Amino acid sequence: MSRSPLYERVESVLVSDIADGSLPPEAQLPSEDGLVARFKVSRTTVRKAIQNLVERGLVEVRRGKGTFVTQPKITQELTELTGFVEDMQASGRTPTAWLLDSRVVAADEVVARHLALAPGTLVVRLQRVRLADGVAISFDETYLPRELGEKVAENDLEAEPVFALLETKYDTPLVEAEYKLEAAAADPVAAHALQVSAGSPIFLIERTSYTIGNRPVDYERLHYRGDLIRFVTRLTRRPRAPMQK
Repeated sequence: MSRSPLYERVESVLVSDIADGSLPPEAQLPSEDGLVARFKVSRTTVRKAIQNLVERGLVEVRRGKGTFVTQPKITQELTELTGFVEDMQASGRTPTAWLLDSRVVAADEVVARHLALAPGTLVVRLQRVRLADGVAISFDETYLPRELGEKVAENDLEAEPVFALLETKYDTPLVEAEYKLEAAAADPVAAHALQVSAGSPIFLIERTSYTIGNRPVDYERLHYRGDLIRFVTRLTRRPRAPMQK
């Protein structure tokens, strides 16, 4: 007979239900009363088991609605310059895209600085929703110098990645990029694109990609759903200088 605490046994069964698909992502768990009846345990035991599942990121409690199975997070490594399609394929996901808008706009000060242009210079702005297995993961705003951007915009951007077009079709190899990642709240535009509530937690990435000669050719603002992705990297420690005698 198992000597593990009752809440651990309840937790273990629910984890198994999630793992085998009996409780798929976004499924609602039975009510507290239902779990008490199923496992023949106290409310305290059920609450402890649920709290453990919340801490493990397997379920989330939505006020006034109940407890739901979370979408499994995608782990993306920040170790090299890659595009969304490459990242999702490396995670075993199927990437797709929705093109929301493609137009020529005047570069504001931020866009102009990242593309090394004068403010007001005309650039091409692309707005896309990027999906993995049919779920919206990222809302991307991409800015390209006008001449290059107009060529890119002629393609099917729901099927062809911008990075691949730059490198294979327009002879613009991408050498390196500058990243800035921060936690943010989704503004109304990003929230609508990602089908989440305004103010939901997101990762905001600013990425400027450079071609040969340290020339910036692609500036992006990437809004990733904070509940569906996590970023990891590996750091090395700088050798310490020998102690002075």
